[in-house]
Amino acid sequence: MAQTVCVIPSAADLAHLSAIVADRAQSLKHIQRARIVLLSAERLSVLDVARQAGVSRPAVWRWQQRYAEEGVEGLLRDKTRPPGKPPHSTDTVAEVLALTCSEPPGEVTHWTGRALAQAVGISLRSVQRIWDAHRLQPHRVRSFKRSNDPAFAEKVEDIVGLSMDPPRHAAVLSLDEKSQIQALERTRPSRPVTPGRPVTPGRPETQTHDYVRHGTTTLFAALDVLEGTVIGRCMQRHRHDEFLRFLNTIEAAVPAGKLIHVILDNYATHKHPKVRAWLARHPRWIFHFTPTSASWMNAVEGFFSALTRRRLKRGSFSGIVDLQAAINRYITEHNDRPKPFVWTKPAAAILNAVNGNAAPSE
Repeated sequence: MAQTVCVIPSAADLAHLSAIVADRAQSLKHIQRARIVLLSAERLSVLDVARQAGVSRPAVWRWQQRYAEEGVEGLLRDKTRPPGKPPHSTDTVAEVLALTCSEPPGEVTHWTGRALAQAVGISLRSVQRIWDAHRLQPHRVRSFKRSNDPAFAEKVEDIVGLSMDPPRHAAVLSLDEKSQIQALERTRPSRPVTPGRPVTPGRPETQTHDYVRHGTTTLFAALDVLEGTVIGRCMQRHRHDEFLRFLNTIEAAVPAGKLIHVILDNYATHKHPKVRAWLARHPRWIFHFTPTSASWMNAVEGFFSALTRRRLKRGSFSGIVDLQAAINRYITEHNDRPKPFVWTKPAAAILNAVNGNAAPSE
């Protein structure tokens, strides 16, 4: 490409171009194009114009030609360009969707983007765009567990009713045990504790895979649904004897005169004959058992999840005493800022979702 025009702007165009260059709100590319034409009007060489405008010589020739053909308005408007590649046909899109929703060949369990692109004869990015447009995610799988409890509906209505409309002058506790919590000390063999690197921009925190196991502990915890506080106690074993000791701890913590409604699972320890005898001696206690395979109905599971993610998973403990002290400190911090548990899904909506009549909420 070479210079084919001689730029001779009119007085009106010179004023207009000067105003564009002086306007600080204008786009940088518009200012640059206006400067090219103004410098060209001063009869400078193409090389000098390119140097002062900070562009290449072909760019100078291009905008000189555009000004000669379309005037100042041509400098402020970009030409439309046809797409580099035509969009895929509906047949190709339909083939991608059909293959994605079918079994892949061979011994693999699901389609990958590269395998599907090779099978259809298009690019990986094209497959990804089609998947995004139709909300397909073959690389993901969502597991589920359906309860086979014959009294599932009755138990759901009981627990949901207890959570959404708790009785007056009563404590509603969600109780469970987190057993086999390991006291792991992050070390390397024959070396002292090896600290990981802290998080930095572009790099996550690091932690060694090596550890020394110092034993386990079991956390008995009861979440007060109305207050959001947690009563917790760490014990060495997970039997009915420890469970009874924890019940006595709760009995001493809850003010006299209040009924105690406890939501818990069907673990054998909770139904031991000695536990039943203890309940007979404490008539203010009422147990509400969750359905089989429905631990998601027990609110204290959320506390266990937060405890694992925020304190235990990355922790390093020199022994069981150190682990139990860390758990007790976490419970104390939690109780300093308690948050009541609020159940929002009515029992009818849960039963409809389980029966396939409605999609359960996330």
